Amino acid sequence: MNFMDTIDKWISMLGDTYWTYVMLPVVAIVGLVFTVLGRGAQLRLLPAMFKTLLDPPPRSADGKTIAISSFQAFTLSAASRVGVGNIAGVGTAIAVGGAGSVFWMWLMALIGGASSLVESTLAQAYKVKDRDGFRGGPAYYIQNALGSRWGGVVFAVILIFCFPFAFSSLQANTIAATISSATGSPTLSTTLMVGIAVAGLMALVVFGGVRRIASVTDKVVPIMALAYLVIGIIIVAGNIGNVPVLISHIITDAFTPNAATGAAVGVVIMQGVKRGMFSNEAGLGSVPNAGATAAVTHPVKQGLVQTLGVYFDTLLVCSITAFIILSSNPELTNAKPGIAMTQTAMSDALGSWAAWVLAVIILLLAFSSILGNYYYGESNLEFLTQKPGALTAFRCCAVGAVLLGSILETKLVWDAADGIMGIMALVNLIAIALLAPPAFRLLRHYERQGSDAVFVKGDVDLPGRVECWASRDEVVGR
Repeated sequence: MNFMDTIDKWISMLGDTYWTYVMLPVVAIVGLVFTVLGRGAQLRLLPAMFKTLLDPPPRSADGKTIAISSFQAFTLSAASRVGVGNIAGVGTAIAVGGAGSVFWMWLMALIGGASSLVESTLAQAYKVKDRDGFRGGPAYYIQNALGSRWGGVVFAVILIFCFPFAFSSLQANTIAATISSATGSPTLSTTLMVGIAVAGLMALVVFGGVRRIASVTDKVVPIMALAYLVIGIIIVAGNIGNVPVLISHIITDAFTPNAATGAAVGVVIMQGVKRGMFSNEAGLGSVPNAGATAAVTHPVKQGLVQTLGVYFDTLLVCSITAFIILSSNPELTNAKPGIAMTQTAMSDALGSWAAWVLAVIILLLAFSSILGNYYYGESNLEFLTQKPGALTAFRCCAVGAVLLGSILETKLVWDAADGIMGIMALVNLIAIALLAPPAFRLLRHYERQGSDAVFVKGDVDLPGRVECWASRDEVVGR
């Protein structure tokens, strides 16, 4: 065993212990408590989510939009959500935990929707103004609502290491692996060339700011997600007779040890929760950074929109991936985690050309995820410092992380990303648990008014410093 294998073994062992005994209970308890406090708002208010998604952004007196729209903020977060986690992540969950892990992904999406509603509502309430409109997120509500600058700094630093570095490395790694496999040339030179190309494209976009990122993601994400869903539906339709059996396996295997993978029930649950959080990011603390950028008339509106993103990501896109894989009756013993299971299932169902189609879809979805991840990092860097030199250095490091990630060992990248994600999620879940009372006061204020709700500072008792929402003219535009 070489040095890198030893490092990976320790990272994996420590990560599994942490997720089993710390994160699983915290994620479940916080989500369940929020579900009770909100009387199932993440499900009750589903119609309002769709209505708010299409709300036009408020405009200033000269007719210009104040910031990006609710839909653009949705696609910005979807850019980070819909990608490797939905395709390679589901394959990893099934390879390690079996079909039962999919059930726990579904369940945690429904419970986690409550956490997503709270965190994005808080991000909107405590957002601040910047050159592109607004920015915000956990670092901002930890500082401005809880009065803890150091807590916000800790979160911001963890997020920067997690998203633009670890998660973007993982996205680049999957792009390189997919294209290398499709070309039949899984060599270091091929993956390096792919890494250079992806890093170069990333640099062209990220030096243009959040509006350029949003203008890319609001076009790429819907088209590629739709293309993947259409292909998945075709494959599932061709095996429609097996679907009831697949669903039965998913449910029954969720509560039994998996014979093929050797996974105990605890491992099955852990894989579902880990891969679910990596995919839909509910409660992780990442999506609020995108949610805060939107110009809306009430903080809860964007909380609802980002909750819809959880369902779109897990109950739709991840489910299609699971059905694609499981409908091919894969051999799970010693199955390889990552993109390989999805590639094999698509090629078996549609022919070798499907590997190329998946390669293109993965390239664009993962690239949009890299852009979303980068923006999360930029928003938190601006929380730490406003120095232009720091932003330039950060952009260079983020591009370098994408290049490096394309050539690293896949399992090492996954394990490192899981470990950092778990730490980041814990910090955010503690923060939103402490701030639950004002978040649910905002929810009640919204529900009293309905889908056309308007919030102005002072309408609801919020702790700490609220920078925006000063007047009705500011909120609704003129």
